[in-house]
Amino acid sequence: MRHIKVSRTALAVGTVVGLFHFFWAALVAAGWAKPLLDFILGLHFIELDIQIAPFALGTAAALVALTFAIGALFGLVFALVWNRLAGDGG
Repeated sequence: MRHIKVSRTALAVGTVVGLFHFFWAALVAAGWAKPLLDFILGLHFIELDIQIAPFALGTAAALVALTFAIGALFGLVFALVWNRLAGDGG
């Protein structure tokens, strides 16, 4: 197996996870989060009476930053484990 760059993997995974949550925040800001969530849950035969809180820019920024950091940490650990397993040739 080939080694992967730890920093690039951490950045890539962090970016993907952060972007996912950025788009969720954008859905909340646009007012589309509740209908989308109701649709997705309905496909799973789930009915929940939930509320989506009003959009707040500071909360959205914290969500994106925190999920980017957690994703980057996951990517870093993944790359370290991958490279460790790839190092012995089998």
